Amino acid sequence: MISPETVVRHELVGLSVRVVDDADDRAGIAGEVVEETTRTLVIETDGRTKTVPKADATFAFDLPDGGAAVVAGDRLVARPARRTETTGDTIWHSA
Repeated sequence: MISPETVVRHELVGLSVRVVDDADDRAGIAGEVVEETTRTLVIETDGRTKTVPKADATFAFDLPDGGAAVVAGDRLVARPARRTETTGDTIWHSA
């Protein structure tokens, strides 16, 4: 089960996400994660996709149980398969 404490170790594709802070003014982009690479999240929003570098942003994920987790993007920088094997900290969460 995905929880705020473990979201960084789970598959992110399919989760709803919002960019809450970004070094290049991408804050406010919201939609569904449709692809993940080592350094980026691809978010589908309004029928288009937008690529957001992980290291430069803070993301708010909506969890399947109705909770939320806000994660510093630098905690997500890794190949998705490798990232799911390691631990990481959620910087904030709410139920």
